[in-house]
Amino acid sequence: MDDDVNGPGLTGARLRLFEAAVASFATKGFHGTTTRDIAAAAGMSPAALYVHHRSKEELLHLISTRGHAEALSVCEQAVAMPGTPTEQLERLVVDFARFHALNPTVARIVNYELASLAPAHHAEVMAMRHAMDVVVREVVARGVAEGFFDATSPTMTAAAILSLGIDIARWYDPEGGWTPDDVAEHYRVLALRMVGADQRPVAG
Repeated sequence: MDDDVNGPGLTGARLRLFEAAVASFATKGFHGTTTRDIAAAAGMSPAALYVHHRSKEELLHLISTRGHAEALSVCEQAVAMPGTPTEQLERLVVDFARFHALNPTVARIVNYELASLAPAHHAEVMAMRHAMDVVVREVVARGVAEGFFDATSPTMTAAAILSLGIDIARWYDPEGGWTPDDVAEHYRVLALRMVGADQRPVAG
């Protein structure tokens, strides 16, 4: 598959099952996919799937936690680097947008199959989503407090910035003429406008 988030650390049968589940969920949706579909796509028997996973929901949980963990890491690393709130927000938006443009299949699954997760798994993923909200909200609030931004509602603005990035997975088509870098740069400019920051040259 094209996505970069392809089960890092997984090997052999587990990696084949991971990639087969991603392809199957993306094509048929979680509820439209059977364990037989996943096993066949992985070139394995249905019984072999259960050697590694108890259910297709367990595979969805694996895909969801890995995808969300990577997205959260992108946000955390962007604001961990030195710089003004403006520079940190730019890095975050650029990296978050590129992540979703480069990994549209996984991103669609992890964002649009949340309701298919078991309650405990859903709570785990929602905690990671909340952590992303906090990272973005804090950098926006800090920018307002230090005079870099002019956002009347840092909390709502942060939610809107994250939502824009997440939605890239819904509409982005790598054959549509825009590269991930094109999308990231456009979103960088949009984010600066949303927070009321002074416009800056292209982020280096």
